[in-house]
Formats: sequence, C-alpha cells, structure tokens
Amino acid sequence: MEITTLQEWLGTDKPLIVSGPCSAESYEQVMQTAIALRKIPEVRIFRSGVWKPRTRPKGFEGVGSEALLWLKDVKKETGLLTAVEVACAQHVEEALNSGIDVVWLGARTVVNPFLVNDICNALKGTDIPVLVKNPLHPDVNLWIGAMERLNDVGITKIVAVHRGFFYYKNTEYRNQPMWEVVIELKRQFPNLPIINDPSHIGGKRSVLLQIAQKAFDLELSGLMVETHINPDEALTDSQQQITPEQLADMLSKIVYRKGFSEDKTDNKMELLRQEIDKLDAELLDILNKRFNIIKEIGVYKKNNNITILQIERWREMFKNRLDIAQNMGYDSAFIKSLINIIHEESIRLQEDIFNDEDI
Repeated sequence: MEITTLQEWLGTDKPLIVSGPCSAESYEQVMQTAIALRKIPEVRIFRSGVWKPRTRPKGFEGVGSEALLWLKDVKKETGLLTAVEVACAQHVEEALNSGIDVVWLGARTVVNPFLVNDICNALKGTDIPVLVKNPLHPDVNLWIGAMERLNDVGITKIVAVHRGFFYYKNTEYRNQPMWEVVIELKRQFPNLPIINDPSHIGGKRSVLLQIAQKAFDLELSGLMVETHINPDEALTDSQQQITPEQLADMLSKIVYRKGFSEDKTDNKMELLRQEIDKLDAELLDILNKRFNIIKEIGVYKKNNNITILQIERWREMFKNRLDIAQNMGYDSAFIKSLINIIHEESIRLQEDIFNDEDI
C-alpha cells in the first residue's frame, strides 16, 4: 500500500490523539467538549458520531446531518480538525460537502466489502484522511482489504484504528485487544500508522490507561479516546467516556518509551538478542524432532488401523503438560493455547500420512 505518513500530513511526529464524544447530542455538548479539548495540546482531531445506528432499534441513533453544522462551528472556534464516521456513500457526500476533515470506517462497515466499495467510490478523487477500524472479528486480511480498497481509489492518508474484537466469553474488556493481530498488521505494513481505541476495547474508564500504555509500549502511533463534557449523562456508551480533564490526566501518566536503537555499540542488548536467536533455533530444532516422532506414530497408527485421535491420551497429556507449566509459573491461558497449536499441527501431520496412498 502507498501510505502518506502522519508527519507528512500533520506536520509532526508526535502521537496522534483523536478525541470527542461517542455521539453528537446537542450543540452545547459538542461545543463545550471541543473547547475543553482545545486546551490539551496533544489533541489534534475532534471526533463525534453523527449517524449512530445501534445494535437494536429505538435507541438513540444520533441527530444526523444537523450535527455536521455543529462540527463546522467546532473547527472555526477551536481550530481542531473534525472527524465523523461514515457508513455509506451518502454519509461521505454529506461529510465532504460540510467540510469535514477526516472520516472513519467503523467495525461493522469494514466487515462488508460491498459497503467499503461504495464508500471508496464516493471518496474517489479526494485526498481526505481515512481512519479504518478493525473488523468485529480478528481477521487481519479483512482489515487490510478495506485499506487496500481505499488505496485503489487514490486514498493514501490511511490510519488503522485498533478497537478490539468481539469475543464470546466475558472478560474484563468490552472487546478483546488481541494484540497479536495488531502486531501482524505492523509486520506486514511497517509504515502504516496504527492508533489504539482504548474506549471500545475497555468499555469502562478504569482500564483506559493500562490499554493506552500497552498501545504505546507496542509503538502504536496514537489514540482515539471518547470524551464527553458530562460522561455519566451521555446518551451512548456512557461508561467508557471520560471528561477532557480526565483525558489530560491520562495522557500525562503515559510513559512514552523510545524505540530501541540498532546501534551495535549497545553491547548488552546485542548479546541478549544473540542469546534469544540461539534459543529460538534450539526451540525449532526440538519441535522438528517432536514432529518427526509424531510422523512415526502416524505411520504406526495407519499400518495398525488405529484412529488418529486418542482422546484419553490427549486428555492425560494436556493435563500433564499444563501441570508442569503451571509449576514453572507460566500463565495457564498461554500454555493451553501453545499445547493446542502443537496438537493441531500433530493431527494435521498424521492426517497427511493417512491420506498418502504410498504409505
């Protein structure tokens, strides 16, 4: 993808902070929030939901196009850039005609390539910055696909927004961060700006700082944080919004760590990295030896008409490995995931042997 860096279009290499209410509820609420945010130097873009389709009908779904006029006044009064979510071509046209500076695609939109195509066609011929939230489920290719479609119509000012993913179990978060998905996106597109949305990941104020700190520790480029002049009375997502003053306090508590220098004179770091490289090679060698034995077992099972999955053996092995790992102090969720990944690959290797007519 061709990407215009944040420094190129914002003129600074400082973290990008996008903030404002989940929903535009009234002129006074929008303007008061914006005026308070203007006092925070880090905030560059004022965001507000204009069209707010909810999961179920009859809830507050935003005031609609009228709020675009309020955002025009926000920009005039505060100098902040303005951003709204667009979910269809009509939203794009209205936003562009109202002088909105930035648009974003929500998680429910990104999952639908038909909608993304329509929005891209409406954006064609413009150079407006577009923020792209991750899809509801952890599908990095679907996320990338939406940004590639934007790129295909000439949009290069693209910022990915990590807002977390739907998870079927109840956890401390509203949406699971699944940081590994963001890391994979960074691996594939190292020049792509990625900002974090702790509001939608956390779902509650108490966890926003820890999520934001984690984002910066992973070298993300900024934050999108929902703020409201009176969060407890917000018509949407009241529990995850904070006041502008609370935002300023949170930003002051974040530790901004420098990226590691590749300077080889940093002997301590270089020695540690060499040790990691050696251990990784040993791990891969051990895995290779393990999988070779798995293949021998697969051949034996096939020749003796034994099923691939031996459920009692699997249960016994799973419990044994988990007990050993927990005694070593490992996180049980990590070990369960690791054991399952290795077991799935073992099953796959044995299935290949069963399907091979030459064995």
